[in-house]
Amino acid sequence: MTDIRSQMSEIGRAERTAMNKDMILLSLCSLLLAPCSSAAVQQPKRVFHIGYLSGGSAAARDSRFALALREIGYVEGQNTATEYRYAEGQLDRLPALAAELVRLNVDIIVAAGADTVARAAKNATKTIPIVMSGQGIDPVEAALVENLARPGGNVTGLTNLTGELGGKRLELFKQAVPKLARVAALYNPAALGSVRQLKEDLPVAARAIGLTIKLWEVRHADAFERVFAAMNKQHPDGLYVLGGTVMRVNEKQIVEFALKSRIPSMYFTREFVDAGGLMSYGADRMDSDRRVAYFVDKILKGAKPAHLPIERPTKFEFIINLKTAKQIGVTIPANVLARADRVIK
Repeated sequence: MTDIRSQMSEIGRAERTAMNKDMILLSLCSLLLAPCSSAAVQQPKRVFHIGYLSGGSAAARDSRFALALREIGYVEGQNTATEYRYAEGQLDRLPALAAELVRLNVDIIVAAGADTVARAAKNATKTIPIVMSGQGIDPVEAALVENLARPGGNVTGLTNLTGELGGKRLELFKQAVPKLARVAALYNPAALGSVRQLKEDLPVAARAIGLTIKLWEVRHADAFERVFAAMNKQHPDGLYVLGGTVMRVNEKQIVEFALKSRIPSMYFTREFVDAGGLMSYGADRMDSDRRVAYFVDKILKGAKPAHLPIERPTKFEFIINLKTAKQIGVTIPANVLARADRVIK
């Protein structure tokens, strides 16, 4: 009996010893694994490198695109690092700037501006995804994508409604300034979207509302002074400015001419009105930048540009600078003011 009790006691001690060893091993494992788990949690997030290519000026850069990215979780300096490259209106610089972004091995390129910007980016790389910001001619016609539904290749993003917007813009101009009869249209022949609009869309819209359009060609910044001097001699009733990088870069010069000459003016984007132009009608820029950010987000998360359908703008804005109207002696009808999305007073 004593032997049995002794054996049972020995078994109990063995079991307790084994349990203690297991507990010690578990404790050691926990201590060893804790730093590893902590390190895994604290690993820095990946920083995405974004290339931003523009034909415009760095001085005119705004924060819309960065704000649009921030709204969906991409914060500059935290999980994104953006390389900005601006051609300053010298479009022949675009290929070199695009090649520079490719050498930096960015994860994605945002082509901000006319189709010439996207073309420069696409010529520089066939692998890095490219997101267009929605300016210039139809990307299919420009041979940037195969079709709007399935772009193919490495380009996707936004396209605008140049023709449709051009006609609407001219109608609003006539409604805002009823005495309008002779309109001077300022354009750059290198901007293919503007040329298409002048040849196919504006003549039809102008005839429908009884307007005569006189074309004024500007290829580079040095030509503005000569063109404005000649334009002043003909005393047009209004100035209609078509899109393009040359116009954007020389925004201040154009607006100052219209103000000094007391000519009502219509523009393709709100920046001109903020600078003192009379009115503008076009795609809502903030909404467009949000859609660009959407494409960037999709692609950074693994989507292929070839499979992301090209989008057209769905939100537009009509802006009137009432302060400028008073300065040049123009009275905007109340019903037109009521239609404006924003009135600067």
